[in-house]
Amino acid sequence: MLTSKERANLRAQANGLEVTLMVGKGGVSEAVLEETQRLLEAKELIKGRVLETALLTAREASDQLCRATGADGVATAGSTFVIYRKSKKLEAQRQQKAAAAKKLAKKENPVRAGRQRRRAAAKAEREKRDQYFHEEAVKAAIARRRQMNQGE
Repeated sequence: MLTSKERANLRAQANGLEVTLMVGKGGVSEAVLEETQRLLEAKELIKGRVLETALLTAREASDQLCRATGADGVATAGSTFVIYRKSKKLEAQRQQKAAAAKKLAKKENPVRAGRQRRRAAAKAEREKRDQYFHEEAVKAAIARRRQMNQGE
């Protein structure tokens, strides 16, 4: 079952779709069901039309196709209808695309990585030098104190 927000979103997406499924005077036949299955697996959202020679309304044709294929009816208007069923194949493709995008987002910029390594090395060298000068300053201060103490 679709929520009203999902249905509204799918209706908006269906506005730009071309009619890809025709139900003729034979009604909802095996050939129409097979074509519907194939289209739903390939596209998820399909727009259909019931021809005037058919003895069905768009709502009846939509309901029959939805029951037979496990799809959800999105909208009917005049002689056209829109049905939707989530495709496992397309869902797997979306997940792969999302995983690839996530992997690309995690890729490291080699220029930036090199700059960060150089900065870290320079910082370590500065800290080492500062430690050395601090120790030398302490030694010099101790030596001056000793001289002052011996001079008294």
